[in-house]
Amino acid sequence: MRGGVFGLLCGALLLPGSKSTKWVLRRAGDSDYACKCYPGDNCWPNKGQWQKLNNTVGGNLRVNIPPGAPCYNTFQGLLGNVLQTYNAAGCQKVRQNWGDEQFQIEMPAAGLWTYFTNDTCRPTTNPTDTCTPGYYPVLVIMAKTTAHIQAGINFARENNLRLIIRNTGHDFLGRSVGWGALVINTHSFQDIKFTDSWEGAGNYTGPAVTVGAGVQAFQVLKKANALNPPKIMVTGECATVGVAGGLVQGGGHGPLTGFYGFVADNALEFKVITADGKLNTANAETNADLFWALRGGGPAAFAVIVEASYRIFDDKPTAGVLLDIDQTHMTNATLFWEAVRVFHSYSTHFVDNDLYVYYELGTAGQNLHVHPIVGVGKTPDELQAVLQPMFDDLDALGISYYTTGAADFPTFYDLYQAMFETEVAGNSALTGGWTIARQDAEERHEAIISAFQTVVRAGSFMIGHMWSAGHGLPEERWAESSVNPRFRSVVDKLITVVPVAGNAPLADKAAAQDTLTNVVDAALREASPNGCAYVNEADPYEPNWQQAFWGDNYPRLLEIRKKYDPDGVFYAISTPGTENWEQIETGTRLCRKL
Repeated sequence: MRGGVFGLLCGALLLPGSKSTKWVLRRAGDSDYACKCYPGDNCWPNKGQWQKLNNTVGGNLRVNIPPGAPCYNTFQGLLGNVLQTYNAAGCQKVRQNWGDEQFQIEMPAAGLWTYFTNDTCRPTTNPTDTCTPGYYPVLVIMAKTTAHIQAGINFARENNLRLIIRNTGHDFLGRSVGWGALVINTHSFQDIKFTDSWEGAGNYTGPAVTVGAGVQAFQVLKKANALNPPKIMVTGECATVGVAGGLVQGGGHGPLTGFYGFVADNALEFKVITADGKLNTANAETNADLFWALRGGGPAAFAVIVEASYRIFDDKPTAGVLLDIDQTHMTNATLFWEAVRVFHSYSTHFVDNDLYVYYELGTAGQNLHVHPIVGVGKTPDELQAVLQPMFDDLDALGISYYTTGAADFPTFYDLYQAMFETEVAGNSALTGGWTIARQDAEERHEAIISAFQTVVRAGSFMIGHMWSAGHGLPEERWAESSVNPRFRSVVDKLITVVPVAGNAPLADKAAAQDTLTNVVDAALREASPNGCAYVNEADPYEPNWQQAFWGDNYPRLLEIRKKYDPDGVFYAISTPGTENWEQIETGTRLCRKL
């Protein structure tokens, strides 16, 4: 079947290994595809089916309207136009809060960073402008119970719909949005339970916390700090990230990674719903293969996490320092880059002395913004002693810099509240990234700094995280999670950012993607050939992504994916088993290549 007829057929194809016949056959370029069902297709559920689903989920199914719609007279949706969406007070609220992460997180299906929404329906002062769906999903289940999630998974599987799982929308790669999709929003799962002694599977018996799928880092950290004595857990650097979803499934790094490894290394048990709609437990004894895969094997790839349990630890007094080096305070760019070289040459020294360093490079011209340098369990004098050789080298070169000196905090949580800067939502950009391996930091440092210069010259900027995921975690525990083994020798994990509007012309988008893949990240890959990439903060089109994200763990992850989700009910770009999936027709339809 070829040509126009091929694009009209639905429901006649049974793919190998699939139980569904509700595939839409399309042709793009020189290839044939079998696609998920979308509005307008014959296999799209009728109103009665949707109403039945709504009844099953307690009336919590709703049409998704982009968060900026109150600023427009009409929303032109895939299911029909929604008239009179304009609301002056609602528009003012959206305009005031567009950059606030928590505001976007509380939305049913917003994307915190807007590139992969197509930058559609942004707040405007002209209500006659056009508000279209872009790449937003069309329907959302605001799940309140496990049964609601099960019903949504079953409905998507039976009707071959694109399904997206969202708890906070906290991702850079567009995995929380998708054209024409059904979303299951799990943010209402907010339970937090502590225990002094874990009694579940495995040989761990210390303190633990169990959190619902929608719990965010700032929530659990605040409650853990209120315990006596104060406790802490490994979370992401950003306070608003969810701790029981994509974070742990991608690995999950943060300020405590140098002590305790990744979030994934500290998981004790998951309650999950698999692609067959069944509620399962995954731990070291039950569904142990799934447990391993969920700890770093890829977000939205194996199951929906409803609840997760983690190790927690006694919090410690902590010291912190801020540092800024700005080219405007220097005589030339050469001196600025010499300052960057000096700073980064201490990466192995920092992590070997249990420091965590968060920095931005190139955010405003040539600027190095280090906020903060963290010494968990250190006094200000001890932290200053670790940093002093770097300051001495900067002074010897006549580098002008600003530093606060070491500040003292009773716990890491107190430093976390005081010294980490608030992140913003609503911006549009492509993100990528790579890591710097210890061997390369020691043997190829000049090449690394040259790569940094390439990144900045290309109009990009970087966010660095200096930690060592293999430093504080016993080596015999490294293989317990499915994160890439190369991460155990990383000393700097980088995010690269190429600004581009999501609604830019296709040629501009293609040029930005080419810059990210073949200029910016390519320079870092070449400079640190022993590095790897982090699936949650990377180029979605990372070359050889299977090896870059998981290394030798990939074949096992692929087999586990085939076991638990053979039909591809779940999808997130560049995760195990998605090699033959593409978003065709200008990034809309999700399809399998035939």
